[in-house]
Amino acid sequence: MTAHVNRRVPSLIARAGTASALTLAVVGGSVLVPGAASEADAATQAAKALNVAASKRGAPYKRGAAGPYRFDCSGLTLYSYKRVGKSLPRSAQAQYNKTRHIRASQLQRGDLVFFHRGRSVYHVGIYAGGNKIWHSPKQGAVVRLERIWSKSVWYGRVR
Repeated sequence: MTAHVNRRVPSLIARAGTASALTLAVVGGSVLVPGAASEADAATQAAKALNVAASKRGAPYKRGAAGPYRFDCSGLTLYSYKRVGKSLPRSAQAQYNKTRHIRASQLQRGDLVFFHRGRSVYHVGIYAGGNKIWHSPKQGAVVRLERIWSKSVWYGRVR
């Protein structure tokens, strides 16, 4: 398969032309186009942020806390993404406002799940797959993996 792809790459490059705005690159037998690498990099960062959140399993909830040992909901998402080099605002509403809003059909592991009443966001977690999120739910609880319990949710992807 790789040999077949490699034979076609020179003709693709020739057709694109040296002065073309579209630059093709061959990496490990794959043809990449501009912008594709950044999407892959964002997905990798999201997966790493998800792993950070999961590593905090059992950490107690504390209102206003953003780690490393205690968290509220938006504190956990802020901390998890900060550890992978991404900046998020402090509150769940502000995080929703900063993310790229996506549909449920686009949801990937590491995206943020926002719970809302009307137009106001009141809670956030990190999507783990299988209709579950990692989150820090409330006073007296700990960071845990839990099923999404509401249909009043919006989704966001950290840029």
